[in-house]
Amino acid sequence: MTGDTRDKNTLDLFEHQAQKAADASRPLADRMRPASLDQFIGQDQAVGKGSLIRNAIEQDRIFSMILWGPPGCGKTTLARIIAQQTQCHFSHFSAVLSGVKDIRNVIEVAKEQRNFHRKRTILFVDEIHRFNKAQQDAFLHHVESGLIILVGATTENPSFEVIPALLSRCQVITLSPMSESNMVILLKRALSDSAIGLGKFELTYSDAALEHIIAISDGDARAALNALEISAIHEASKVSGDLSEKHEVSLEQVENALQRKALIYDKSGEEHYNLISAFHKSLRGSDPDAALYWLGRMLSSGEDPMYIARRMIRFASEDVGNADPQALSIVMASMEAYRFLGSPEGDLSLAQAAAYLATAPKSNSIYSAYGQIIKTIKQTGALPVPMHIRNAPTRLMKDIGYGKDYKYAHNYKDAFIPQDHLPEKLQNEIFYTPTARGYEKIVKERLDKWRALKKNHPKTDSGPK
Repeated sequence: MTGDTRDKNTLDLFEHQAQKAADASRPLADRMRPASLDQFIGQDQAVGKGSLIRNAIEQDRIFSMILWGPPGCGKTTLARIIAQQTQCHFSHFSAVLSGVKDIRNVIEVAKEQRNFHRKRTILFVDEIHRFNKAQQDAFLHHVESGLIILVGATTENPSFEVIPALLSRCQVITLSPMSESNMVILLKRALSDSAIGLGKFELTYSDAALEHIIAISDGDARAALNALEISAIHEASKVSGDLSEKHEVSLEQVENALQRKALIYDKSGEEHYNLISAFHKSLRGSDPDAALYWLGRMLSSGEDPMYIARRMIRFASEDVGNADPQALSIVMASMEAYRFLGSPEGDLSLAQAAAYLATAPKSNSIYSAYGQIIKTIKQTGALPVPMHIRNAPTRLMKDIGYGKDYKYAHNYKDAFIPQDHLPEKLQNEIFYTPTARGYEKIVKERLDKWRALKKNHPKTDSGPK
């Protein structure tokens, strides 16, 4: 009996050491996965207190869902937390490696769990967008019947990648890229954790070093932790002797370890404004080469692509205007394309918009006109609306003159009839003066004709034509 006990203890110790070695060999990003929602960093809107998912987990009433978000935002981690904190059987496989046969096996196991253990089954499908229609159809009925609770993860828009019948049975949960502030918390937690993190290396990182790791990770927590681990191992191997005091890792050391230089850029400082100014002035100067260069500089340095898109939308109205009305639509489409694709694929849509704006005919007439109008409003105050263009929904309003003598333009030749629309004090004021460039040349010709007709038009007219 003593020998049996010793053999069993030896076996348990061996298994424990083997498990410990296996855990140590796992990537930092995997070791640092939170085990509960309280440890989960970021995504407060999706999993914060009072959220739909948190309430479902706490009440053990999980529903089928699609987790949609960019790489490294916490989709797989959230699925694991759901599995650990609910009383469900959990099955996990990748859509890349699994087929219809694997799905059938999961269904059989799910039936056994329900019939013999009275457990529901959560089926986590990573990269569900890679499943074809036949594969998605294979578990559609079982999701509908409640045999399995589907938790799918995807980086692609579910509207395009998941069949409508399945999508209608799932709640889509949108996850965002990890914010910079949350990324700092995550990296510092990994550096201080001696059990599963990098605490044993006794390293600290300068703010610039952490900012560089965050910038090149583009909101991907997994990429940031991988970069941190690579640089930490690289630096720890060079530090010899006493490690009783923490060694600070500099930006230069991180650059050397990752073999990627940090571009000089401060998203809240002078260089931020210098680069966006250079980009804007290159667009205005009709220089697509320079515009694309400054765009590339900003994107490579970690600038928020949505900030750049917003600036181009402004430019389309401020500097292009009606010289090319299509410019605004092009930029809006590029922004939506970027939202759909993300980086790096979506960067090209922003580049296309930048090149279009740079080569479009320019006009700041709308910008100038609106600026003059705001100035005039401040000077003249709230001038009354002329009686003939006031709304007259009641008899009383009509009796006191609301809408009197209004001429309905469609009743006249070319759908135009000269009449005043500005307040009486501002009649004959001209704010908008279109240029003779691009489409605005056509607008100018049309407007010049209308204004001439109005100028020469007598106060009475001969009626509809």
